[in-house]
Parts: sequence; structure tokens; C-alpha cells
Amino acid sequence: MAYGDFVIQKDLSFTINRADIFIIMGGSGCGKSTLLRHLVGLKAPAKGQILYDDQSLWEAAPEDRDRILRNCGVMFQSGALWSSMTLAENVALPLGEYTALSPADIREIVSLKLALVGLAGFEDYYPSEISGGMQKRAGLARAMALDPDILFFDEPSAGLDPVSARLLDDLLLELRDSLGATVVVVTHELASIFAIGSNSVFLDPETKTMIAGGNPNVLLAESDDPRVRKFLTRGKAEA
Repeated sequence: MAYGDFVIQKDLSFTINRADIFIIMGGSGCGKSTLLRHLVGLKAPAKGQILYDDQSLWEAAPEDRDRILRNCGVMFQSGALWSSMTLAENVALPLGEYTALSPADIREIVSLKLALVGLAGFEDYYPSEISGGMQKRAGLARAMALDPDILFFDEPSAGLDPVSARLLDDLLLELRDSLGATVVVVTHELASIFAIGSNSVFLDPETKTMIAGGNPNVLLAESDDPRVRKFLTRGKAEA
């Protein structure tokens, strides 16, 4: 991963398994969000490949790349809702863009997706009329609109109070368990990392590569790398 000659991360190699809640973690400036941009098709890697079921995302023909990416849902840090649109209109956007469904069918799916995230009855609300936590859930509903196999989240708990953040974590676990979706989360929030993560990659800003991977709780218990332990304990002295 690089911007021109400036290398952000190199020699990354990891596998995201089906039904993982996969955490991309590391200190500020290590390239977590840049890696996410590579994975969701917004930026091509300087070198190397990103494979979806053994098919290269960036070497695929444009129509094949579009097909791969339609199987992915993305929720960015802000929720990225259109402020001039109701929640229903926001969630309906990808359905109107990528399907030939009738308006009635789209309304039905939108209501279902909003209900899945606890927002039944809020279809006609605008983003400014609901809380930050509700905006995050509405963004999640839009990410799920096309029933993707993989959901990507960039700092989903950012700006949320601890209670709202925990509710969002519980929702991600519920969606993974009920829908069988694979979830990829960029975060530095330890509570979320330990509560939901089943697999992970740890990016180091100094060596500019990954220095650990696996279940975060196992890394906490077994890693002997002081950089990993410092991050996962926030530098607190350990008994």
C-alpha cells in the first residue's frame, strides 16, 4: 500500500474466512482505513493481489469486478447518509441503482432492513432527526440492502457512547449469526475488538507491515510481541 513513493504498508498476507468478524487493528496512521479502501475497490494496491474466492479483484474485467463488489456492503465512519434524504430513501439507493425491483418491492425490503437494525417506524425520518447511534444503524441497513456476503465497517463505534457502541457490537454479532455474513471491521476500540473479533490482522506503523494475526483474545493471552501487548492492554501494567 502506497501513495506515490510513500509506502504505508508492505508484505501483507492474510485470509478472511467466511463468517469471520475480522478486525483490522493497529495504532493511528498505520494504514487501517487505506487497507479497507483497497479491499472495497476504492484504491488499487501498489503491488500484490486481493482475492475474493480465488478471483483477483484488481485483475478482473470491469464487469467481474462490479459483480464482486456488489456482493460487498460498506459502512463508512460517518455513516455517510445523505442528509437531504429520509432513512428509507437512503437505504433504497443501492436497490434502485443495482436492481430492477418495483417501487413496492423496494419499500418492502427497505422496511425489512430498517427493522433488522431496530429502526422500524423511522422510514420517514431524516438523519438530522435521529441520534448518532441510530445514524450508524441506518448506515448498516443501507450496507445490507443488497444482501451482501461481506460487510465492511470503518470505525463503526467512533463518536458513540459506550452503551450505543455495545449495542452496535451486539447487532453485528447477531447479523453474523443470523445471516451468515462475513464482517470486516476497522477499529481501535478495545471493547469492540475483544467482544466481537474472531480473527484479525495487526498493522504496525514503524515496520510498515503486519506483525500479528489471529483471534484478538488469543493474541492478548499468548502474544510475546511487546508492541501487540502494549496496544491490546493500552500500555497498562499487567499482573
